Amino acid sequence: MNTPVRRIAIAVMVMILLLMSNLTYVQVVKAGDYRNDPRNQRVLLSEYSRKRGQISANGQILASSVETNDRLRYQRQYSDGPVYAPVTGYYSVIYGSNGIERASDSVLNGSDDRLFGRRLSDLITGRDPSGGNVVLTIDPKVQQTAYDQLQSKGYTGSVVAIRPQTGEILAMASTPSFDPNPLASHNSDQQNSAWKADNAAGQLTNRAISETYPPGSTFKLIDTAAALSSGRYTPDSQLTAAPRITLQGTNTTLENFNGNACGTSPTASLRDALQRSCNTAFADLDASLGEQAIRDQANAFGIGQSLSIPMPVAPSTIGDIPDTAALQQSAIGQRDVALTPLQSAMIVATIANGGQVMAPHLVKEIQSQELDPVATTGPDRLGRAIDPTVARTLTDLMVNNENSYPGAGKITGVQIAAKTGTAEHGNDPKNTPPHVWYVGFAPANNPQVAVAVLVENGGDRNNLAATGGAVAGPIARAVIRAALGGGQ
Repeated sequence: MNTPVRRIAIAVMVMILLLMSNLTYVQVVKAGDYRNDPRNQRVLLSEYSRKRGQISANGQILASSVETNDRLRYQRQYSDGPVYAPVTGYYSVIYGSNGIERASDSVLNGSDDRLFGRRLSDLITGRDPSGGNVVLTIDPKVQQTAYDQLQSKGYTGSVVAIRPQTGEILAMASTPSFDPNPLASHNSDQQNSAWKADNAAGQLTNRAISETYPPGSTFKLIDTAAALSSGRYTPDSQLTAAPRITLQGTNTTLENFNGNACGTSPTASLRDALQRSCNTAFADLDASLGEQAIRDQANAFGIGQSLSIPMPVAPSTIGDIPDTAALQQSAIGQRDVALTPLQSAMIVATIANGGQVMAPHLVKEIQSQELDPVATTGPDRLGRAIDPTVARTLTDLMVNNENSYPGAGKITGVQIAAKTGTAEHGNDPKNTPPHVWYVGFAPANNPQVAVAVLVENGGDRNNLAATGGAVAGPIARAVIRAALGGGQ
């Protein structure tokens, strides 16, 4: 072969190699980017040409796809949209998806490996492809009650209800909520208008799993669990009853609610201190137990762990504790302690379950397009937080708490075990209405539901004296009543 021909051959080979390399880069390396690029109309048309699977709970369809007459063949439709929006999320042409719509997207769009048989059958028969279905653990009666209780009072907050023995989430409400239907519209102006309005009102935030809050006195359950587990304390152990103390190594004063003494004696039992929620008693208790004991107990309850239900959950934390003074502040659920409402519900669910921590989950079952079960979520035990005897003692203490609380919504014939909390926050906490909590489970001797209620700013931005018992307690009791079959 002469030199000019050899050069041409080499040049052709190099160009072929470059062409093959570019083809490989485009089809393999960049395939995902091109497929997910919002400007790729072919992907969008293909996605909306398939009937997306439905989301349901206890036989009630929460999200489904309906055929349209426009260029995008199917449109998402949500029944009781605002009630279930924190769970279902939205599915939008412009803004993508969130909630179960995103977390279970591969099932709903039919690409999940567990639906391979149906995809193959569709290919062979020429049948229109469609997605699988997702069945949730949500109990519609409990969810509706939780939403109505928050919405009717105009509260910003969240309710989470869990079945202690399995980790099934029976309700996950967040207000203010939003209607996913306008976001699912094929009209871009309607989508944009809804998106701006929902964002401006903070309605797209799922406060149950995406926001963390200081837990206030509900964190004293962690303190008490650590004290009982240490073997050094019993419910009758004596703690300080002083109305205020000076944090160790500082000139900072910590006082009880309204500056009250914890009883009439110089000391108070652990039982009475928990009932009266005495800050000074628990600050001194944690100083005695030490940081590691509190941190270990918090970790055992799941605080700090990554959770997926299958939506990702913001991690809860007890924060940095550089010294004893910081530990004393953390003991009362302040300083850097921050929990999601879901995490708070997990803590009381663990106590109700004899100390065993169960993984919380929303998806009960995956179904094929023909509604046949493909996969079922079983109980997943994450570990043991406390000994069963400690769990029983904590339950007794929480029963003592509930029986001392005033407030509406008490359920005749049902014993609840509970703890309330009032948490300061903001740049000027003394002049900012507190976040208020109520956590509990029932029936105390045979728990069927564990509940956490969080109401931001005491439910009223002018209510500096708001308490968990007065504001969050009636909501929790109504949810418990619904979960036990008592209706709203």
